[in-house]
Amino acid sequence: MSRLQLTFNCEGTTLAGTLDTAPGTSGLLIVSGGNEVRSGAFSGQAALAARIARKGFPVFRFDRRGVGDSGGENRGFRKSRKDIEAALAAFRAIAPTVDRVVGFGNCDAASALMLTEGAGFDALVLSNPWTIEETGTVPPPAAVRARYADKLRNPREVLRLFSGGVNLGKLARGIVQAARPGAPRSTLAREIAAGLAAFQGPARIVLASADRTAQAFEAGWPQEDERVVRCAGATHAWVEPDAKVFLEGELLAMLRGA
Repeated sequence: MSRLQLTFNCEGTTLAGTLDTAPGTSGLLIVSGGNEVRSGAFSGQAALAARIARKGFPVFRFDRRGVGDSGGENRGFRKSRKDIEAALAAFRAIAPTVDRVVGFGNCDAASALMLTEGAGFDALVLSNPWTIEETGTVPPPAAVRARYADKLRNPREVLRLFSGGVNLGKLARGIVQAARPGAPRSTLAREIAAGLAAFQGPARIVLASADRTAQAFEAGWPQEDERVVRCAGATHAWVEPDAKVFLEGELLAMLRGA
């Protein structure tokens, strides 16, 4: 296995990509979330790509327009369809033996894959999809309740409460927010639900239980959806050892067609 640096075209703009080579005929394409470069937070996606490639599956990563080593204007995740489609075409061109591609995205990259109705992928793994309309939006009551439940399970946080280390005014406001009924689904949540419904292939939604983004998503998503799986104690970037194993297992299962 080796790591190749390459460039490809997207509507006249040069984008940068990276291929971790492997002999498998199923491949993984990682879409970066937010404005992260293709290496991911703390090089997490680069490390993940290397681990997946060592298991026999090629992995393609890229910087969308206006991010990292790619040229052009950063138009945000809602307008990244062409970038994703160009990356998928480049992956298929540079690895012609790959006949099945799994798309993976975390946070708004997962939402982007859903908004594009799967963008031509054969399968999807969607991690902690972003459903919050704008920065500064108050988290839904379910997310607030989950946060306080985690705190109450932590002996250190309980000690802080009884020793005067907690702002009681802030605590009271949080309790009021937690007691409110659930907010209606955001427009973005409805849009990604419609996009995923139009996707014909298999999909898996993986949620980090300690992540507020995942909690906000779950608060507005059907609880009976059997595609949803959760990793207890995991945070947004899947940095915990158990979380890394969990996420890698889900990706490998989808790559193997399980």
